[in-house]
Amino acid sequence: MNRRSKSTLFLMEQLIVVAVFAICAAACVRILTESYFMATDSRNLGNAIQAAESGAECYKAVGGDVAKVAEILGGTSAGTAGAGTAFIYYDENWMVCRDAVAEYRMRVVSSTANVGAVKLFPGELSVEKLSGEVIMAFTITAIDNE
Repeated sequence: MNRRSKSTLFLMEQLIVVAVFAICAAACVRILTESYFMATDSRNLGNAIQAAESGAECYKAVGGDVAKVAEILGGTSAGTAGAGTAFIYYDENWMVCRDAVAEYRMRVVSSTANVGAVKLFPGELSVEKLSGEVIMAFTITAIDNE
């Protein structure tokens, strides 16, 4: 009789240890999942910043001509002379691609403004997921070099 109660006590201890281990394992899986999503968001933000910097520098270098921006960066453009929109599409690895397989889009919108004798090309640049979530957006201005 005494021997039986010892084996029951041992079994109860083992069940408690397994339960504690399961709770700790579940917490670790949750933390690892959250860290994976945070790392993915961080990587996407870094790539969006790099794409936006390239787009802004290109926009300034070509004097606000969105058709040239699209040509240089491998995208498409629409609009009239002096104003328009350029779209550059990126896949999940942030490589330039066609819009059919894209997950991200950089949009550069330009217009013309005259301030005294200086011709300015104010614009807006945004990087967004095609699902509609804007990752980053800011305004840019190019000055006519001529």
